[in-house]
Amino acid sequence: MKPDSTVFVVDDDPDVRQSLTRLMEEVEQPVQAFGNASAFLKAYDPASAGCLVLDVRMPGMSGTELHKKLLADSATIPIIIITGHGDVPMAVEALQRGAIGFIEKPIRPQVLIDHIQQALARDCECRRSKTEGDALAARVALLTPRERQVVDLDVSGMTNKGIAAQLGVSPQAIDVHRAKAMTKMGADSVPELVKLMLKVDAG
Repeated sequence: MKPDSTVFVVDDDPDVRQSLTRLMEEVEQPVQAFGNASAFLKAYDPASAGCLVLDVRMPGMSGTELHKKLLADSATIPIIIITGHGDVPMAVEALQRGAIGFIEKPIRPQVLIDHIQQALARDCECRRSKTEGDALAARVALLTPRERQVVDLDVSGMTNKGIAAQLGVSPQAIDVHRAKAMTKMGADSVPELVKLMLKVDAG
């Protein structure tokens, strides 16, 4: 488990909330429990690392509606669906929306713990990738328009002479622009520079 992450439980059944809270405390995993979707939304900070254990059927906003709202808000928190009224179509729909898993009540503790470990690992990886992506985007923003042109043509596979001809400058000037771009991007070689830019394009 991850002590720097929080397991958020949203279920209208107080017995379920108490049981899951106790289970998380036994494995020393920080937990916050809410009786409805509105209470969760008021308290939830997307910057908080963790995962969401979400009941499907609740008064007011259902778990399904909360899941859809989080997706619409571009929230990336991994979600584990729990329900006492599960059926195959509901499970398939939840999984298609990206839920980590679908667990029917009564919940077996080890099954839930396994799902939570998977969810927290996914959240950790997602946050790491975002941090790396933000850092890379910041470096790209330092490139001048000409340096970006040179780098983009490098990515396309064009030769140094071809890039010089297309931009109407000397090959030596292209070398200078590329060298500056490599310094700003923290790349030690042209292949590494190209690899970094491909990550930017993929992101």
